[in-house]
Amino acid sequence: MNRTDRLYALVEELRAAAPGRRSTKRLAERFEVSARTIERDISSLQAAGVPIWADAGRTGGYTIDATHTLPPLGLTLDEALAIAIGLGTLARSPFRSAAASAAQKITAVMSDEDARRTALLASRVHLLEDDREQPPAALAEALRVNSVIELRYRDAQGRVTTREVEPLGYIGKGQDWYLVAWCRLRDGVRAFRGDRVLEAAATGERPPARSIRADDLAIPYGELRPVRSE
Repeated sequence: MNRTDRLYALVEELRAAAPGRRSTKRLAERFEVSARTIERDISSLQAAGVPIWADAGRTGGYTIDATHTLPPLGLTLDEALAIAIGLGTLARSPFRSAAASAAQKITAVMSDEDARRTALLASRVHLLEDDREQPPAALAEALRVNSVIELRYRDAQGRVTTREVEPLGYIGKGQDWYLVAWCRLRDGVRAFRGDRVLEAAATGERPPARSIRADDLAIPYGELRPVRSE
Protein backbone atom coordinates (compact mmCIF):
# COMPACT_ATOMS: atom_id res chain seq x y z
CA MET A 1 0.00 0.00 0.00
CA ASN A 2 1.48 3.36 -1.01
CA ARG A 3 1.43 6.36 1.33
CA THR A 4 -1.54 8.11 -0.29
CA ASP A 5 -3.69 4.99 -0.03
CA ARG A 6 -2.56 4.49 3.56
CA LEU A 7 -3.51 8.06 4.52
CA TYR A 8 -6.97 7.56 3.06
CA ALA A 9 -7.28 4.22 4.83
CA LEU A 10 -6.14 5.72 8.14
CA VAL A 11 -8.91 8.29 8.01
CA GLU A 12 -11.46 5.61 7.18
CA GLU A 13 -10.19 3.39 10.01
CA LEU A 14 -10.55 6.21 12.52
CA ARG A 15 -13.95 7.22 11.13
CA ALA A 16 -15.18 3.64 11.52
CA ALA A 17 -13.96 3.52 15.13
CA ALA A 18 -15.25 6.98 16.15
CA PRO A 19 -15.93 8.03 18.82
CA GLY A 20 -13.66 5.20 19.97
CA ARG A 21 -9.87 5.24 19.68
CA ARG A 22 -7.17 3.33 17.84
CA SER A 23 -3.72 2.96 19.38
CA THR A 24 -0.51 3.52 17.45
CA LYS A 25 0.37 -0.15 17.90
CA ARG A 26 -2.97 -1.35 16.53
CA LEU A 27 -2.76 0.97 13.53
CA ALA A 28 0.83 -0.10 12.83
CA GLU A 29 -0.22 -3.75 12.88
CA ARG A 30 -3.27 -3.02 10.74
CA PHE A 31 -1.24 -1.33 8.00
CA GLU A 32 1.94 -3.38 8.46
CA VAL A 33 4.22 -0.40 9.04
CA SER A 34 6.22 0.89 11.99
CA ALA A 35 4.74 2.93 14.82
CA ARG A 36 6.95 5.82 13.71
CA THR A 37 5.38 5.71 10.24
CA ILE A 38 1.88 5.89 11.76
CA GLU A 39 2.92 8.87 13.87
CA ARG A 40 4.28 10.67 10.79
CA ASP A 41 1.11 9.90 8.82
CA ILE A 42 -1.12 11.18 11.62
CA SER A 43 0.97 14.36 11.86
CA SER A 44 0.55 14.92 8.11
CA LEU A 45 -3.21 14.47 8.34
CA GLN A 46 -3.42 16.85 11.31
CA ALA A 47 -1.34 19.43 9.42
CA ALA A 48 -3.81 19.09 6.54
CA GLY A 49 -6.64 20.02 8.90
CA VAL A 50 -8.12 16.58 9.54
CA PRO A 51 -9.63 16.74 13.08
CA ILE A 52 -7.62 13.95 14.73
CA TRP A 53 -6.80 14.01 18.43
CA ALA A 54 -4.37 11.92 20.45
CA ASP A 55 -4.78 10.79 24.07
CA ALA A 56 -1.72 9.65 25.99
CA GLY A 57 -1.57 6.69 28.35
CA ARG A 58 -2.23 2.96 28.24
CA THR A 59 -5.84 3.38 27.15
CA GLY A 60 -5.11 6.29 24.86
CA GLY A 61 -4.92 6.46 21.11
CA TYR A 62 -6.14 8.45 18.14
CA THR A 63 -9.70 9.54 17.52
CA ILE A 64 -11.35 11.58 14.79
CA ASP A 65 -14.36 13.90 14.75
CA ALA A 66 -16.39 12.04 12.13
CA THR A 67 -19.02 14.80 11.98
CA HIS A 68 -16.43 17.22 10.57
CA THR A 69 -14.82 14.97 7.99
CA LEU A 70 -15.83 13.46 4.69
CA PRO A 71 -14.78 10.09 3.31
CA PRO A 72 -11.60 10.59 1.23
CA LEU A 73 -11.82 10.60 -2.55
CA GLY A 74 -9.30 8.86 -4.76
CA LEU A 75 -8.42 11.60 -7.25
CA THR A 76 -7.01 10.93 -10.69
CA LEU A 77 -4.26 13.22 -11.96
CA ASP A 78 -6.75 15.04 -14.19
CA GLU A 79 -9.12 15.55 -11.25
CA ALA A 80 -6.33 16.85 -9.02
CA LEU A 81 -5.27 19.25 -11.79
CA ALA A 82 -8.84 20.48 -12.26
CA ILE A 83 -9.12 21.17 -8.53
CA ALA A 84 -5.78 23.00 -8.52
CA ILE A 85 -6.89 25.19 -11.44
CA GLY A 86 -10.30 25.84 -9.90
CA LEU A 87 -8.81 26.88 -6.57
CA GLY A 88 -6.22 28.97 -8.39
CA THR A 89 -8.95 31.02 -10.07
CA LEU A 90 -10.07 32.12 -6.58
CA ALA A 91 -6.69 33.61 -5.64
CA ARG A 92 -8.01 37.18 -6.03
CA SER A 93 -11.56 36.52 -4.89
CA PRO A 94 -13.16 36.94 -1.45
CA PHE A 95 -12.63 33.19 -1.01
CA ARG A 96 -8.85 33.27 -1.52
CA SER A 97 -7.87 32.27 2.03
CA ALA A 98 -10.16 29.23 2.06
CA ALA A 99 -8.99 28.27 -1.44
CA ALA A 100 -5.32 28.40 -0.40
CA SER A 101 -6.05 26.34 2.72
CA ALA A 102 -7.99 23.76 0.69
CA ALA A 103 -5.12 23.47 -1.80
CA GLN A 104 -2.66 22.80 1.03
CA LYS A 105 -4.89 20.10 2.50
CA ILE A 106 -5.23 18.34 -0.84
CA THR A 107 -1.47 18.44 -1.43
CA ALA A 108 -0.74 17.16 2.07
CA VAL A 109 -2.56 13.87 1.50
CA MET A 110 -1.23 13.23 -2.00
CA SER A 111 1.83 11.13 -2.61
CA ASP A 112 5.01 13.09 -3.29
CA GLU A 113 5.01 11.90 -6.90
CA ASP A 114 1.35 12.78 -7.54
CA ALA A 115 1.82 16.17 -5.90
CA ARG A 116 4.90 16.81 -8.04
CA ARG A 117 3.15 15.83 -11.28
CA THR A 118 0.08 17.92 -10.43
CA ALA A 119 2.22 20.94 -9.59
CA LEU A 120 4.17 20.54 -12.85
CA LEU A 121 1.00 20.44 -14.95
CA ALA A 122 -0.60 23.30 -13.00
CA SER A 123 2.50 25.45 -13.64
CA ARG A 124 1.63 25.36 -17.36
CA VAL A 125 -1.79 26.95 -16.78
CA HIS A 126 -1.88 30.74 -16.48
CA LEU A 127 -4.58 33.28 -15.65
CA LEU A 128 -4.64 36.72 -17.23
CA GLU A 129 -5.35 39.30 -14.52
CA ASP A 130 -5.01 43.03 -13.96
CA ASP A 131 -3.79 44.87 -10.87
CA ARG A 132 -7.13 45.87 -9.37
CA GLU A 133 -7.65 45.81 -5.62
CA GLN A 134 -8.53 42.54 -3.93
CA PRO A 135 -11.92 42.48 -2.18
CA PRO A 136 -11.87 42.29 1.63
CA ALA A 137 -11.62 38.71 2.84
CA ALA A 138 -14.52 39.46 5.20
CA LEU A 139 -16.86 39.36 2.19
CA ALA A 140 -16.39 35.59 2.07
CA GLU A 141 -18.18 35.33 5.42
CA ALA A 142 -21.17 37.41 4.36
CA LEU A 143 -23.48 34.49 3.65
CA ARG A 144 -22.05 32.02 6.15
CA VAL A 145 -22.49 34.24 9.20
CA ASN A 146 -26.04 35.21 8.12
CA SER A 147 -25.59 38.76 9.34
CA VAL A 148 -26.28 42.25 8.08
CA ILE A 149 -22.98 43.64 6.75
CA GLU A 150 -21.79 47.23 7.02
CA LEU A 151 -19.90 48.28 3.89
CA ARG A 152 -17.78 51.23 2.93
CA TYR A 153 -18.23 51.27 -0.82
CA ARG A 154 -16.74 53.34 -3.64
CA ASP A 155 -18.99 53.53 -6.69
CA ALA A 156 -17.97 53.88 -10.35
CA GLN A 157 -17.83 57.68 -9.98
CA GLY A 158 -15.51 57.44 -6.97
CA ARG A 159 -18.12 58.41 -4.38
CA VAL A 160 -17.71 56.63 -1.05
CA THR A 161 -20.75 55.71 1.03
CA THR A 162 -21.32 53.66 4.16
CA ARG A 163 -24.33 51.40 4.03
CA GLU A 164 -25.88 48.36 5.66
CA VAL A 165 -26.69 45.47 3.36
CA GLU A 166 -28.39 42.08 3.69
CA PRO A 167 -26.29 39.49 1.75
CA LEU A 168 -28.20 37.36 -0.76
CA GLY A 169 -25.51 35.75 -2.91
CA TYR A 170 -22.47 36.18 -5.14
CA ILE A 171 -21.89 36.54 -8.85
CA GLY A 172 -18.51 35.84 -10.39
CA LYS A 173 -17.51 37.17 -13.81
CA GLY A 174 -13.91 36.56 -14.70
CA GLN A 175 -11.81 38.44 -12.16
CA ASP A 176 -14.81 40.40 -10.89
CA TRP A 177 -16.79 39.18 -7.88
CA TYR A 178 -20.03 40.87 -6.86
CA LEU A 179 -21.83 40.65 -3.54
CA VAL A 180 -25.55 40.66 -4.28
CA ALA A 181 -27.45 42.16 -1.37
CA TRP A 182 -30.50 44.11 -0.28
CA CYS A 183 -29.19 47.63 0.22
CA ARG A 184 -30.94 49.49 3.02
CA LEU A 185 -29.62 52.81 1.75
CA ARG A 186 -31.18 52.32 -1.71
CA ASP A 187 -34.05 50.14 -0.46
CA GLY A 188 -33.52 47.53 -3.15
CA VAL A 189 -31.31 44.77 -4.53
CA ARG A 190 -27.84 45.89 -5.55
CA ALA A 191 -24.62 44.20 -6.72
CA PHE A 192 -21.43 45.46 -5.07
CA ARG A 193 -18.22 44.84 -6.98
CA GLY A 194 -15.65 43.31 -4.66
CA ASP A 195 -12.70 45.54 -5.54
CA ARG A 196 -14.81 48.63 -4.76
CA VAL A 197 -15.61 47.45 -1.24
CA LEU A 198 -13.20 49.33 1.01
CA GLU A 199 -14.29 47.75 4.30
CA ALA A 200 -16.78 45.08 5.35
CA ALA A 201 -17.86 44.05 8.84
CA ALA A 202 -20.68 41.91 10.18
CA THR A 203 -23.02 43.77 12.53
CA GLY A 204 -24.42 40.65 14.17
CA GLU A 205 -27.99 41.56 13.20
CA ARG A 206 -29.89 38.67 11.64
CA PRO A 207 -31.40 39.83 8.30
CA PRO A 208 -34.98 38.97 7.32
CA ALA A 209 -35.57 36.20 4.78
CA ARG A 210 -35.63 37.54 1.22
CA SER A 211 -35.78 35.90 -2.19
CA ILE A 212 -33.97 37.05 -5.29
CA ARG A 213 -34.60 36.61 -8.99
CA ALA A 214 -32.24 37.13 -11.89
CA ASP A 215 -34.64 39.81 -13.16
CA ASP A 216 -33.97 41.85 -10.02
CA LEU A 217 -30.34 42.28 -11.09
CA ALA A 218 -31.02 43.72 -14.56
CA ILE A 219 -27.95 42.01 -16.04
CA PRO A 220 -27.52 43.39 -19.58
CA TYR A 221 -25.54 40.45 -20.94
CA GLY A 222 -24.56 36.90 -20.13
CA GLU A 223 -26.48 34.14 -18.44
CA LEU A 224 -26.37 33.28 -14.76
CA ARG A 225 -25.24 29.74 -14.07
CA PRO A 226 -25.26 28.29 -10.55
CA VAL A 227 -21.93 26.89 -9.35
CA ARG A 228 -23.75 23.74 -8.34
CA SER A 229 -26.92 22.39 -9.87
CA GLU A 230 -29.24 20.27 -7.74
